[in-house]
Amino acid sequence: MKVVLRNPSRTEVVAGPARVGDVLDRLAINPETVLVIHAGELVTKDLVLADDAELEVRPVISGGAGPARCQQCRGTAVIEVQRHHAAYCAEHFVDHVRTQVREAIDRHRMVSYNDRILVAVSGGKDSLALWDLLLDMGYRADGLYLGLGIGEYSDHSGRLVAEYAATRDAALHTVDLADEYGYDIPDATGMRNRSSCGVCGLSKRYVFNRVALEHGYDVMATGHNLDDEAAQLLGNVLRWQTPFMARQSVALPATADGLARKVKPLYRLGEREMAAYCVIRGLEYVVEECPMVGGNTVLRYKAALNELERSSPGTKAQFLFGFLDRVQSTHFANADPAGEELVACSGCGLPTTRPRQAGVAPVCAFCRTRERVVKSVGRRDGVTVARP
Repeated sequence: MKVVLRNPSRTEVVAGPARVGDVLDRLAINPETVLVIHAGELVTKDLVLADDAELEVRPVISGGAGPARCQQCRGTAVIEVQRHHAAYCAEHFVDHVRTQVREAIDRHRMVSYNDRILVAVSGGKDSLALWDLLLDMGYRADGLYLGLGIGEYSDHSGRLVAEYAATRDAALHTVDLADEYGYDIPDATGMRNRSSCGVCGLSKRYVFNRVALEHGYDVMATGHNLDDEAAQLLGNVLRWQTPFMARQSVALPATADGLARKVKPLYRLGEREMAAYCVIRGLEYVVEECPMVGGNTVLRYKAALNELERSSPGTKAQFLFGFLDRVQSTHFANADPAGEELVACSGCGLPTTRPRQAGVAPVCAFCRTRERVVKSVGRRDGVTVARP
């Protein structure tokens, strides 16, 4: 039996016939951290496969292989969602995902059918699934892809996004960071006081907001899921980052100063659910991690939460939902997140929370960071780059 493992990619040969669960045991793989795919379909650990079968094993973070029957129709289940004590066939699992997205949208009044929505699409499972869900649910949703210049990883991501947009005849905006702003993410490697992941996140937030405003979109949607939001919250709590806790929300309103409305419709769904949705829907996505993600503390927070989730299903949801419902909405409801006034950046004109200083023009974090990176690139290439 041929077993193709992803991220990192390798191939193993295991004697068959054998149960999927036994194959995973032989390879020392925890079934709660992977999706197993046979002949293009999700399978559970109880399926017995012949000696000439081929499996694909994709890593994820949460969930587990489940019972054999769908709770809706009693058909063959392809996935279990332990925190809901439920198992689903492919059809009813898609219904479950749509129900959770609808609950998120309605609970926080994220979008209406009259809104023009811009979806930030990276080529990963979450953002592609979000775009697919919004289109299927009847919303007016266009995509935005930001080319980060991370070699073949970015090239592959961009191709997948473009192919999906073409199959759905959906509008796609593409911005190349190097062409538009003079640097890419590898250029930021080695910067003092800001990691390449930090520069990447800052760049994405800035470009997404700018494109949404310039093209007149009512709301910008991102594919942050339950695991992402719970890990961010854990990091903020451990470090008592109260300004960040005040800003952590799944629906941020627009401001008159130039910040677009931002929503996260996937916050009720975990990483494994989104990967399973993509497999069932036939959405090809980038399975491999970003090659520059090494050392990202968010991954450690996710791993810690996954250990808690394994012994107590529902921990992540209780942690995040409790914060959103009981803490964020009360303790931080009227908070000024950083005690700073929004002012126009003297470089780009978009708002910044940098405090006013007597005689000093305010410059946003993006413009400051961009200037540092571009100047660094210019020095390495022997070119003097003026401030944009």
